[in-house]
Amino acid sequence: MGENSDDRVGAEMRDVVGRAVEVMREQLGHQLTVDDLARSAMFSRFHFSRIFQRVTGVSPGRFLSALRLHEAKRLLLATSDSVTDISYQVGYHSVGTFSARFHSSVGLSPSAYRQAGGFTTMVSTEPRARRRPGSALVHGRLRSTEADETGVIFVGLFPEPVPQGQPVCGTIMAEPDHFLLTDVPSGTWYLVASSVRTAYAAGTEPEPFVAVTGPVTVHPCAVLSVDLPLRRRRAVDPPLVLGRLTVPAPTPCYGAAS
Repeated sequence: MGENSDDRVGAEMRDVVGRAVEVMREQLGHQLTVDDLARSAMFSRFHFSRIFQRVTGVSPGRFLSALRLHEAKRLLLATSDSVTDISYQVGYHSVGTFSARFHSSVGLSPSAYRQAGGFTTMVSTEPRARRRPGSALVHGRLRSTEADETGVIFVGLFPEPVPQGQPVCGTIMAEPDHFLLTDVPSGTWYLVASSVRTAYAAGTEPEPFVAVTGPVTVHPCAVLSVDLPLRRRRAVDPPLVLGRLTVPAPTPCYGAAS
C-alpha cells in the first residue's frame, strides 16, 4: 500500500524541521534568528514558523532557548569550564541573563546545579498539605510498547509544552501504568511525561522516552481522563530543561492492582 499525500507532506515537514534543529545544534554559540533558519530551509519566515510549530509544538525561538539551556546543563556536569565560558558557548552574551534564565528554568543557579550533580528539589511530587478550593483531578494511563525499557517516569502538568520550573503538580511512576494527579488548579495546562534520572538511581541514565499532550483545559472540580502514548524521544522533540529529580522512590501506580 503506497504512502498517501498527507504522509508525504508530514514526512517532508519533519525533514525540514529536523534540518533546522540540526542547524540550531551546530550553531548554538551564534546569534541565530528565525529569519536565518527560514532562509536555510528556503521558506518565508511565516511559513517556516508555522511548519516548525506544527511539528514540534513550540516556536523556533522557544525550541532554540530550550536547546541552549539543555546543552548548558550538559557542559556544567561534563566539563570544568566556567559559567561565563559556558554561557558564551551556548549563545548568551550576558552571563547575568544566562544565569537568570537557567535558574528560572531549572530551579538552581548554574554553579549550584553543578555542585548538586544536576539534581534539584524544585520539581516536587509531594501533595500539598491543604487542597486548593475547587481543585480538579486528572487521571489516565501512560502507554508504551516498550514498557520494560522506559525506566522511571515523571508525569506532570506545566503551563507550556516545554517543561521548566515548578510543575502545577506531578508524580513519579516506576513504569508506564495508570496515573493520578490530584489537587489540580483550574487553567490550561500541558500534560508531560518523561523518563528521568533520580537520586536513588544515580548510576543509571534513562532511556529518552517522552509524551506531551495539550493544551488541556481544567475546570473547577472537574475529573479529566487523559491517555498518554509514551514513545522514544525524536530530534524534533523539545528537550526537557528540568533538573534531575530528587525523590526517594517512585510512587505506587494508581489502579495497578485491581
